[in-house]
Amino acid sequence: MEEVKKLEPLIYAANNGVPRAHFEALLNSDFWEIGASGNIYDREFVLNTLDERRKNPRKETWRTFDFNLRRIEENHFLLTYSLQQPTRLSRRMTLWQKTPEGWKMIYHQGTPVI
Repeated sequence: MEEVKKLEPLIYAANNGVPRAHFEALLNSDFWEIGASGNIYDREFVLNTLDERRKNPRKETWRTFDFNLRRIEENHFLLTYSLQQPTRLSRRMTLWQKTPEGWKMIYHQGTPVI
C-alpha cells in the first residue's frame, strides 16, 4: 500500500502547483474533514483552500512521518501519520477507498499534539 502513502502528502503540495483537477479526482464527492482546529470542512471548502494556496504560495516546510496503514474492509483503508508543520505537530488520519477510478480520500482528521 505504498501507493496510498505516496498520495497522502500531495494534499500538502498545493504550493507546488499541483492542479485542482488532481485534487478533484482524489477527494470523494462526499469527502469531509475535521481539521486540527476542530472545525468541520466539506470537499468544496478544501478544494477552494488548495486553490488559494496555489495562487498565494508560501514557503512552508511540512514533513510527514510515522505512517501506518490498516485495512478496514476489502476496499477501505485507514492511514495514520504525523505531520510536522513549522509551529505545531499533529496526528493525522485519512480513510481511503480503492475504486475502479483509483484511490479516493473519504475522510480526514487532524489532532494537535499538545
